[in-house]
Amino acid sequence: MFSRDRWKEILEVLTTNWFRTVLTAFGVFWGIFILLLLLAAGKGLENGIRQDFGDVATNTMFMWTRRTTKAYEGLPKNRNFEFEREDVQIIGDNVPNLRFISPRNQLGGFRSGGNNVVRGLKTGAFDVYGDYPEIINQEPMKVTSGRFINYNDIDSKRKVAVIGQGVRNELYDKGEEVIGTYIRIQGVNFMVVGTYKKNGDDDEIESQKEIYVPFTTFSQAFNYGEEVGWMAITALDGTSISSLKDRIVNVMKTKHKVHPEDTRAIGYFDLYEQFNRVQSLFAGMRWIAIVVGTFVLISGIIGVSNIMLIVVKERTKEIGIRRALGESPWSIRKQVLLESIFLTSISGMAGVSFGSLLIYGINSLLDSSGPVDMFINPSVSVQVVSSALLLLIISGLAAGFIPAQSAIKVRPIEALRNE
Repeated sequence: MFSRDRWKEILEVLTTNWFRTVLTAFGVFWGIFILLLLLAAGKGLENGIRQDFGDVATNTMFMWTRRTTKAYEGLPKNRNFEFEREDVQIIGDNVPNLRFISPRNQLGGFRSGGNNVVRGLKTGAFDVYGDYPEIINQEPMKVTSGRFINYNDIDSKRKVAVIGQGVRNELYDKGEEVIGTYIRIQGVNFMVVGTYKKNGDDDEIESQKEIYVPFTTFSQAFNYGEEVGWMAITALDGTSISSLKDRIVNVMKTKHKVHPEDTRAIGYFDLYEQFNRVQSLFAGMRWIAIVVGTFVLISGIIGVSNIMLIVVKERTKEIGIRRALGESPWSIRKQVLLESIFLTSISGMAGVSFGSLLIYGINSLLDSSGPVDMFINPSVSVQVVSSALLLLIISGLAAGFIPAQSAIKVRPIEALRNE
């Protein structure tokens, strides 16, 4: 039970030399302050990278064809080949636990060097994709008006298009109605049935300058036949696409008579694998932040311990008198420990408070000026703050332990002789 006299004594001891106490407390304050800032900065960077991934289904791989590098079954090396629409069914029949298999074709875009989309007197160079409706689950986007392509469009080969916010900004006047209007893609008219917006506040980013049309319509309008440029393949939840990747590639090698050891003929990008690497990177960054912040905090704790040793030394005569009057060693030890815990906790909570205020200020600044690229909403969870406060209490005990042991070793007779 904490008595009023004991707390009064703690305050008197710590305020006897204000300057020394403040300098000692600053070490702990700075340690916990740096720890919170490092963790918040790491979280802000992690949030920014996660937004770059957006809501893309991370358990997805993208696959395309390249030249063969080995001769096989009478076919020469350096042979070009293409995926076909029937490959979708073949992969589905031979590889289990797949959720979506979306064939895709693409033309034009800002890299093509020429305008491929016209509306009235306005023109633009945009990426145009021939897709199936499932692509919205693999590359999620928010439909802001109208609708996305559906299977009626696929079956009827309707000449309809869904355009991004960036396309709308370039081809339409502000406030102009979009749904039901027509755009011309490489000389073929398409009716706009929907608009979308992907993650990101900047309407000019390239992901907003894309146009989606039904895969079958794309193939017919632009003479692609049954050809498939590339595929987006997503595994079921609970099964990583990385574990199925080799099997998918081998099925396609067999179908297109590619040498089993030809590692160049089929290209792929494993988004799940890349996402896990990013996750591991940020896990490492969090540990680095914790280790660095903890070492800074430990330096502050050592300072507290040193000061408490000095305080005990200065109070040698007082401790001797208290021992001579019958005060127990535990009572003296508790007094020193409480002083250490109090100093550590107050300075640590001040560090938490200032760190939280600074993080709040940074977030307010980002909200008012717009997020910085790859740095969004730096924050520290309540669990981290609670753990930090618990660490402070434990640190206070550790800092006071050696001085407390030193105090109870003082012999009353020797202490009374001390000048």
